[in-house]
Amino acid sequence: QLEGPMTDILAWLVALQGDIQRSVADQISAFSASGDWLILLGTMPFAIVFGMAHALTPGHNKLVLATFVLGERLGLLKALATSMLLSATHIGSAVAIGFGANWLVSRSITQAGRAPLLETISQALLVAIAVWMIWRAIRPARAHEHPGLFAVAAGLVPCPLTLFIVVMATSMGSPEAGLIFALAMLLGVGGVLSLVGLAAYFGAAT
Repeated sequence: QLEGPMTDILAWLVALQGDIQRSVADQISAFSASGDWLILLGTMPFAIVFGMAHALTPGHNKLVLATFVLGERLGLLKALATSMLLSATHIGSAVAIGFGANWLVSRSITQAGRAPLLETISQALLVAIAVWMIWRAIRPARAHEHPGLFAVAAGLVPCPLTLFIVVMATSMGSPEAGLIFALAMLLGVGGVLSLVGLAAYFGAAT
């Protein structure tokens, strides 16, 4: 019975992302033409909402993040730090590729802003972490937690929307516009994933 409403919400989020992406692209184009920083700063609220809508769509390892926080019984600060590091890796890897050398772009990027090499590395690291967590559950030990490794592994797949805007802004001669957009996206995505981490933390505490 929830399938219909959930499908409608997902379709609305996708449509919202498309509308915001076009608006941001237009504003970055206007900034590139005029150099008016007020135009660029005006994209920040839209980009934050963009990041939130993007993070609410399927993916971004929300379930994996919640499972890790629950399984490792992370404290409040560690849960938040893990959520933000995952977000920063997701957005930062897109920025790095966008500003990276041509050989990296030509060898790792295919259609629709995907990076198969990074996706494969991310998936392999997540499988290794899952095996390690199962091993710890079977054989408890006083081992140190590694939320940082998990966050980097889970977030290693670059954000295609951030990559698109960064490449577009760079091609227009306004790389600073790409960086501002990426920062706003980080705030939006990080906000949503932090809520996931908080929910998992309080769920483990009850």
